[in-house]
Amino acid sequence: MKDKKVLNFGSLNIDYTYTVSRFVREGETISSKDLKCYSGGKGLNQSLALGRSGAKVWHAGAVGADGKFLVEELEQAGVHTEYIHMMEEPTGHAIIQKTESGENGILLYGGANQKITKAQIDETMEHFGEGDFLILQNEISETIYLMEQGYAKGMRIVFTPAPMNESVREYPVAYTEYLVLNETEAEGFCGKGSLEEAIKKLSEKFPSVKIILTLGKQGAWYIHGKETYFQQIVEVPVVDTTAAGDTFTGYFVGAIIRGMEIWQAMAMAAAAAAIAVSRPGAAPSIPVWDEVKYVINTIK
Repeated sequence: MKDKKVLNFGSLNIDYTYTVSRFVREGETISSKDLKCYSGGKGLNQSLALGRSGAKVWHAGAVGADGKFLVEELEQAGVHTEYIHMMEEPTGHAIIQKTESGENGILLYGGANQKITKAQIDETMEHFGEGDFLILQNEISETIYLMEQGYAKGMRIVFTPAPMNESVREYPVAYTEYLVLNETEAEGFCGKGSLEEAIKKLSEKFPSVKIILTLGKQGAWYIHGKETYFQQIVEVPVVDTTAAGDTFTGYFVGAIIRGMEIWQAMAMAAAAAAIAVSRPGAAPSIPVWDEVKYVINTIK
């Protein structure tokens, strides 16, 4: 298992993070208390988490000339970047409102992320095969094609349906091995209802898929058929929740690649996410493996 490769075909964004006392309302203008510029994007964040967990990961995607520093940051984390294309289109970016309590609201611009082509996918996928992991989100173009090609190759697909929209319901989610989603994304698939109803509906909708449902402060569930496992959070002071979900996903997959059991992978993911929310920014907040191991050993 440890020699298997990971291909993350995902987004690369520049995050402009504004600190506000509260989220801006419709028709309102408010002043921000601070502005920081970070590297980000769900794809980049997950690749950094995978790289820092020790996984052998390749990132594929697209940036404009303004996004070269994103590629450099991936390389510093040990991520292979030869499948990232340079585009004339500007790099995707996000405008993030962050409150002093650590909550965030995000406006996303796709940019080069939405210029991914089937030709780029075909060229990249030639270098990966059966048993390799394919990590996907919903921030780039041609996601359905990626799922189809990955499934045809026998790759182990991990999908985060964010941002959730109407089109995601038409994706071949049954092709995935792991579906990692939060409460809002689960509602997009199942409609409103209780946690128990969401778990039941997701299990019925995707019976062959291993589902990881993250619930913020309420922890996370692993569901696969009749097998369930609950993972509580690691309590820390919250500074910024922006990359928490991506850190959880990357470390969960990284732990699975290391041969860990589900309960161990969930614990490592929860500890990594806790470290991430205790730090500012998205990509800069993601910990390295030894930091996560230290937290795990501390709470035993």
